[in-house]
Amino acid sequence: MWKLLQIELFKIFKRPRTYISFGAIAAMILIIQLGLKFDGKSYLQLLMSGISDSFYVPYEMILNGYLVAFVILNTLLIQVPLLIALVAGDAIAGEANMGTLRLLVTRPVSRTQLMLAKFAASVIYTVLLLLWMALLALFLSMLFFGTNDMIIARNDVMEQISRNDIMWRYICAFGYASVALSTVAALAFLLSVFAENSIGPIVSTISIVIVLTILSEMKIPLYDNTVKPYLFTSHMLAWKGFFYSKANNDGQTIKGSIENLPAILRSLGVLLTYIFLFVASAIFVFNKKDILS
Repeated sequence: MWKLLQIELFKIFKRPRTYISFGAIAAMILIIQLGLKFDGKSYLQLLMSGISDSFYVPYEMILNGYLVAFVILNTLLIQVPLLIALVAGDAIAGEANMGTLRLLVTRPVSRTQLMLAKFAASVIYTVLLLLWMALLALFLSMLFFGTNDMIIARNDVMEQISRNDIMWRYICAFGYASVALSTVAALAFLLSVFAENSIGPIVSTISIVIVLTILSEMKIPLYDNTVKPYLFTSHMLAWKGFFYSKANNDGQTIKGSIENLPAILRSLGVLLTYIFLFVASAIFVFNKKDILS
């Protein structure tokens, strides 16, 4: 199994297009950082317009590396599924397109082992992409903007998180995001089983994610209590919950607390269930599939 995984990782990282994702992430992060470096106050004024009318807002202190990383995560984690689908959607369809799939299944390993190795390689790629994002979004922002307490604007109130109570929250947030994006990888992996060309699974994955994201964000009662709780896209942004702290009677945030940890864990359970269903379905279909290419 380990040898299979090494082979699949080699296939992924020998392709020049794999590194397009890392380059795209770096470019987008640098663009956001430069924009906030030169005109971050205008962005914060827009972000906190409802609060600044009632309170004095020290924008110079608020705009630090921790907040910039939070802004970057909110911006990029919507676009990253496309970069994940580029690799996961090519896992099986790419082999079929090159005519190597029939040769691959003649090797002395089961189809299930082959599928698990391919999906594991896609997950490793996803985690490495997120680690790259974390390195640039968090640590580069800390270098450019410095560090201070983190201010989160939510529901017309500001929550202040102490600077020594932030790093573990980012670790949890990136860990959760890796599961969320692995769900997208699992979906693209499943669709890849049905295609002979990687374009189909990639486009289909992004289309599904976009449609379900729109449904997740729409404020329509019919969807809120029926469809929305069961869509995986409704749970992909639950990483934000790690930055929402409980407050004491004086309205001050409690260090090391999370406002609604059970909801985050429920969302995590939904995503893990989807991953299992997508991968299990992909393995089932592939085991029954007649390999003609």
